[in-house]
Amino acid sequence: MATTAVGADGAGQARYTYRVRVSSTARAALEGEWARCRWVWNECVALSRRVHALNRTLKEKATCGPAHLDKLLTEARRSTAWLREGSSVPQQQTVRDFGKSRAKALKDIKARLPVRRRAGMPRTKRKREAQPSLNYTVRGFRLKDGRLHLAGGIVLTVVWSRGLPALPTSVRVHRDSLGHWYASFVVTVQPERLPDTGRVIGIDWGVRETATTTSDAHDLPHAQHGKTAAQKLARYQRMMARRATPRNRPDTAGYLKARKAAAKAHKKVARQRQDTARKWAKRVVRDHDVLAVEDFRPQFLARTTMARKSADAAIAATKTALVEMARKHGRTVHLIHPAHTTKECARCGARTKHALPLSERTFTCAACGAVSPRDKNSARVMLVRAGLNPAGADLVRPATC
Repeated sequence: MATTAVGADGAGQARYTYRVRVSSTARAALEGEWARCRWVWNECVALSRRVHALNRTLKEKATCGPAHLDKLLTEARRSTAWLREGSSVPQQQTVRDFGKSRAKALKDIKARLPVRRRAGMPRTKRKREAQPSLNYTVRGFRLKDGRLHLAGGIVLTVVWSRGLPALPTSVRVHRDSLGHWYASFVVTVQPERLPDTGRVIGIDWGVRETATTTSDAHDLPHAQHGKTAAQKLARYQRMMARRATPRNRPDTAGYLKARKAAAKAHKKVARQRQDTARKWAKRVVRDHDVLAVEDFRPQFLARTTMARKSADAAIAATKTALVEMARKHGRTVHLIHPAHTTKECARCGARTKHALPLSERTFTCAACGAVSPRDKNSARVMLVRAGLNPAGADLVRPATC
């Protein structure tokens, strides 16, 4: 599978992920590398917390940026034989990843974002909870005879489900909750432009229907993958609850078996949602040149009575898949702020004084008398705000100057 983000110059970075067959020797080596990287990460977290505590009492502010952490890593490798047994590449990348995570959290704090929208400070990775994830730059791996050779003498067999379009610049080797290993390569690609169609579309996100568009043929109904698997998931979770052991005691074989079954069910639902989103996104992008998409952030729905249904709709993942597919194929995407889109009339632009309750599904404009389904009106408002003229539900043309 591949995800793409195309830059302004046309070239973009794409990530191609492949399944990896790991021998017992390679698995032991990967787990050893992960133990060292996890120790480096936890040391960075501990140092960051100590610096934060000192800054609260001292007038001179101390720092722990990536450059300082790199020096500490060099000293630690010089004095610790266990660290020197592993490659320095994934350990250095761990320091860089920690720096990016901490910088993002500090930026959100400085911007005074609400706590619910703020990226949290990096936390320690526990041995039984964190899944292995190793990042290698171009000097830490090579491809030879179809196999992946990592720094430290680790050789992995890659299941090449498709070819790489270019030489990779980095790779991430990770393990999922089912124990499967994957190699994710980053390559530079050019957009695969599709033929122009002369059509545009407005898209409004919702819970009853995941996506309502100005084209009836491209509406995305709620697939309800999570609801279909809810009974099976509940059974596995009850099994986990019965077989759970007290804290700080090793898990039993029965608990591990139930946890793996629950993880397998969760993985299936996630893949179903991803497959549905990508197929719909490809159909929308293939048939339209310009997309006016509501820049909807569904986090607030998690605190409402619609939390379970909105989570099952996977609105955020579907929007991400749509934007990535559009950029991959050279389409134009307008992200529209969702404020007051349900109160505006797409025909005359008049705005109602009071918000419509969720139970009222028909929008009636008091100014011009236009009557239309509520979500369809919102989808047309997306086109108006993007500077496009909605000529109809299916026939839409760019606005003339």
